[in-house]
Amino acid sequence: MSGEVLSSQDLLARLVGFDTTSHKSNMSLIAFVEDYLTRHGVSSTLVQTNDGAKASLFATLGPSDTSGIALSGHTDVVPVKGQDWASDPFTLCKAEGRLYGRGACDMKGFLASVLALVPKVTTKSLTTPLHIVFSYDEETGCTGVRPMLAEFGHQLIRPRGAIIGEPTSMRVVDAHKGPVRWQVDVKGRPAHSSMAHLGVNAITTAGTLIGELSRIEQELKSTHANERFEPGYATLQVTEIQGGNASNIVPEACSFGFDVRATPELDPDEIEARLRAFAEDTCLPEMKSVAPESEIRIERVNDVPAFAADQTSDIIPLVLKLAEQNDTFAVSYATEAGLFQEVGVASVVCGPGDIAQAHTANEWLAEDQLAACDRFLERLAVWARSN
Repeated sequence: MSGEVLSSQDLLARLVGFDTTSHKSNMSLIAFVEDYLTRHGVSSTLVQTNDGAKASLFATLGPSDTSGIALSGHTDVVPVKGQDWASDPFTLCKAEGRLYGRGACDMKGFLASVLALVPKVTTKSLTTPLHIVFSYDEETGCTGVRPMLAEFGHQLIRPRGAIIGEPTSMRVVDAHKGPVRWQVDVKGRPAHSSMAHLGVNAITTAGTLIGELSRIEQELKSTHANERFEPGYATLQVTEIQGGNASNIVPEACSFGFDVRATPELDPDEIEARLRAFAEDTCLPEMKSVAPESEIRIERVNDVPAFAADQTSDIIPLVLKLAEQNDTFAVSYATEAGLFQEVGVASVVCGPGDIAQAHTANEWLAEDQLAACDRFLERLAVWARSN
C-alpha cells in the first residue's frame, strides 16, 4: 500500500473491519493507521495502556514544532450483541446512498475522512499543522483520551484548537451536556422479617435517598434551564438498583446508580454535596440508632464535563467558515470536547452523520455526509497553508 491514495469510503471500509468494541483491544486498528501514516511519511506517537492492549495515537501533518488544529476522534465502538443487523456489522455495506457498519456514523466516518486528507497535504507545505488525535474508550466514559491529554505540553505539543468529529450532521456544535455518574451503596442490618425492628432495611433507606434525588431532579428543571438543549434543563435519573436476598429477610444491602446530564452552568459537586448532607443528617442517625455499623457510601464513578466553547477563541469562526454556516448549536449527548477545553485547547464539535443512527442496529452514514466532511477538511487544509 506504499503511497497508495485511498478514498474516505475505502478507508471507512478498512476501519469498520476492525472490531474495536470498547471491551476489546484497538491495537489492530491503531497499527493500520500507524502504518498508513508511515507510508505517507508521517510519524506517530502512541500513548498506550499499561498492559499494551489499547493506545491513543497522535501525529502531525506539517511543521512539528508549532501548535496547530487537532482533528480528534475515538476508535472504539459500542457492542452489537443483541441487535438485529441485516448485514455483518464489521463489513461496510453500501446501499441507496448509505454506508452501513458498526462505527460508520460514530465515529469512524470522521476518522476515515481525516486519513483520506493525509496524502493530499503531506506533499504540500502547511504553515499551521494539523494534528491527528485518535483515542480509545470514549464510549465507556471518555477514559482513553485522558492519558494523551496529560501529555500535551510534555511528550506531545499542545494544539491551539481542536475539532471533535462526533456526528453532528456537519453542523457546528459549541455546547453539550456532561454525564456524571455515581454509585450509592447502603449497608444496614439483616433480621428476620418478623423481627424487623432489630434490623435496618437498606432498601427503605435507598428509597429515601432516591426520594431526595427526585426532589433535586424537579428543581433542576427550573434552576438549570437552558433552552438550547433538548430537553431544556439538566436531567437526573436513577439508572439501576439491586438489593435484598429473600422475602423474609430485612435487606442488609442495597446499591443504586444515578446519572446527571449536566448543562454547562451546573456544578455536579453541588448535587453530590446535597445528597451527602441528606444521607448524613437524615438517614444515618436513624440507621445507626439501631445498627451502629450502618453505612452509606456515595462514589462518583465517572465524570465527563459539560462543554461550552470558549467564545473568545478563533476556533468557532474558523469552523463556521469551513462548514459554510452562520449558526452554532447545542446537543445533549457528550463528547471529549470538554476534556480538551479543560487542558487549554479551545474546541468545537463538527462531524459527519446523524447522532440518531449511532449505537443502533444497522448503523449507517450517508455518503453525502462523508463527502461533505471531505470537503470541509480540504478547506481546512487550504486555510492551514496560509495561516
